[in-house]
Amino acid sequence: MATLIDLRSDTVTKPTAAMRRAMAEAEVGDDVYGEDPTVLALEERVAGLFGMEAALFTPTGSMANVLAVRSLVGVGQEVLCEASAHIARAELGAHAAYTGLTMRTWVGRPVDLAAIEGLVAPDMGPFFVATRAVSVENTHNFGGGTVTGIDDLRAVRALADDRGIGVHVDGARIWNAHVATGTPLAAYGAVADALAVCLSKGLGAPVGSLVLGTRDAIDEARVWRKRMGGGMRQVGVLAAAGLHALEHHVERLAEDHEHARLLADACGVDPASVDSNIVVVDVPDAPAVVAAAREEGLLVSAVGPRALRLVTHLDVSRAQTETAASLLAKLLP
Repeated sequence: MATLIDLRSDTVTKPTAAMRRAMAEAEVGDDVYGEDPTVLALEERVAGLFGMEAALFTPTGSMANVLAVRSLVGVGQEVLCEASAHIARAELGAHAAYTGLTMRTWVGRPVDLAAIEGLVAPDMGPFFVATRAVSVENTHNFGGGTVTGIDDLRAVRALADDRGIGVHVDGARIWNAHVATGTPLAAYGAVADALAVCLSKGLGAPVGSLVLGTRDAIDEARVWRKRMGGGMRQVGVLAAAGLHALEHHVERLAEDHEHARLLADACGVDPASVDSNIVVVDVPDAPAVVAAAREEGLLVSAVGPRALRLVTHLDVSRAQTETAASLLAKLLP
């Protein structure tokens, strides 16, 4: 059977041979006791990259986001986010389940300052749910991998400071935003009170994310990570994959972005509208296209009844991208 070309997500990558060697050779200890040297090195490295006080390794991006948002928003309080944000759409209500918070959303651009300003609840005592944070996703997954520019993020930061609320950045693919724009990682850290970053998407690690914030917030997040079942032992074997990815897989994201634009062109989407490694294509019947593509050895995702998502990544070569583009050009009306 021919090898399938998998464009469903950048989470489907497998560790490279060099990454596997790094994992096998990792020095380890008990992370619940704070004694895994490779985990500690990863946390220090990532906190330093973003200019933040501390970081905590988590098994998943969803857990990192829950811990990050929880550090800013308490029970019965609210976080504001765009309607298709990952924390609202794709984390199975985890924020409500673990934190007891509520959400209100705006629809449209990843950052709509006027809409955000209009949503911030006034301080009127026991009449309104108290707004405690605004969450921005970068890149914006269901917005087609849209990069949220640093000027927009700084505007959100200024508004939040003016209103006395926090800023959460869901940076699952912030590495893509960094490579696409050249914006320093520390600039992203400077606009966030709490930040979550993922290693198992564009960077190609098999598992792992980190939550970043103040040292006090991370100390509390460590308690909640354990409470949520996320206490891990000799997990340096996974942290080593993250360290390898940071060293070898960041700058190569530019290749994924180029491949995504190639796919966009084949699908009738303006390549200039593709910021990173995600392409969303409007079609009359997305499930039908998914099924037809699979018959041709190509895996793509339906993210709505009339929307396809294509995601380029480490395990899809230029030649495979060109093959996928040819197949899609034939399949799409």
